[in-house]
Amino acid sequence: MDAPETVEVETTQIACDGDGGAGGHPRVYLNMGDKGFVECPYCDRRFELKAGAKPSAAH
Repeated sequence: MDAPETVEVETTQIACDGDGGAGGHPRVYLNMGDKGFVECPYCDRRFELKAGAKPSAAH
C-alpha cells in the first residue's frame, strides 16, 4: 500500500475532496491549528504548512 500523499500549503485552513471524481469524497474543511499539519479523515492526505508560510488569522 502506498503512503498517503503529502501536500504543502500556504494556509492553515484548507479543503479536501480527495481530488474529486470517482475516487473523491465529500468536501471537508480542515484547520491545522498550531500543529503545522493536518490529515484528511477520509483519504489520509496530509497537508503541511510550507516553510516560511504564516498561519492564517482566526476569523
